[in-house]
Amino acid sequence: MSHNSIPVDGPLRIVVVGSGRTGLRTARLLAEHDHNVVVIERRDDRVEKIADEYVATVIKGDATRPSVLEQADLQNADVIAGLTDTTATNLAVCSIAKQRNPGIRTVMRTIHDDTGEYDEFVDATFMPEEAGAKIATSAIELGVQSLEGTVGDIEILNIEVNPGAPVAGRTLEEISLPHGSLVVSDADGDSIAKAETELLAGNSYIVAVERSVSDEIVGLFRG
Repeated sequence: MSHNSIPVDGPLRIVVVGSGRTGLRTARLLAEHDHNVVVIERRDDRVEKIADEYVATVIKGDATRPSVLEQADLQNADVIAGLTDTTATNLAVCSIAKQRNPGIRTVMRTIHDDTGEYDEFVDATFMPEEAGAKIATSAIELGVQSLEGTVGDIEILNIEVNPGAPVAGRTLEEISLPHGSLVVSDADGDSIAKAETELLAGNSYIVAVERSVSDEIVGLFRG
C-alpha cells in the first residue's frame, strides 16, 4: 500500500463511488467529520436512502462513465474513493479521476489479498474483509487485540505478556525481537518504551509488527 497523502487542515471535498455497506458507512463517518461528501451511485434505492439521510450530495449514474464522474467536479475534489464491491470498477474510477485531476488522492477497495499490485495506479488500497477478520480474531483470542484502523502490512497489537513467556520479566535490551517489530509503549501506557523497559507478566504493551512476524511476536509474548 502506498502512502501518498494530502494535508488535512480543514474539511476535504471527497467523492465516494458506491453506497453499499462500506460506501454508506464511510460517507456517514466522513460527514460526521465535517467533510464535504459527494456520493455517486447507480441504484435508485440507494440514491433515495442517501438523499433521505442528508448524508451527502448524491449523483445518480455509472461512475465508470467520464460524463457522470465529471459531475462531481473532480477539479475541485481532494479525494476520490472507489468503494464498490468490484475491483475493476474502483480502479477505473480512480484512473479516470487522476487523469482529470492529477493532484487528487485516489483510494480504492479491493477484494484481493495482494493489494500491492495496485500501488502504481492508486494512492491507497484496502480490503474491508481483512479488517473484519482482525476484529473477529481479537474477540476470539484473549490477550491479543488487533487495534482497529491498522492498514497495509503493519499491524498494531495490544498484547498481554503471559507468565512464563520468553519475554516475561526481561527488558527490551535483554531480548532480541524479530526485525519488523517494535514495542511502542511501556507497561503503564503513558510513555514510549525504552531499552530498559521491562516486559512484566500480566501487563499489556502496544507492539507494531509487520504481518510476516506477527505470529512470532505473539509466541514470544504469549508463550
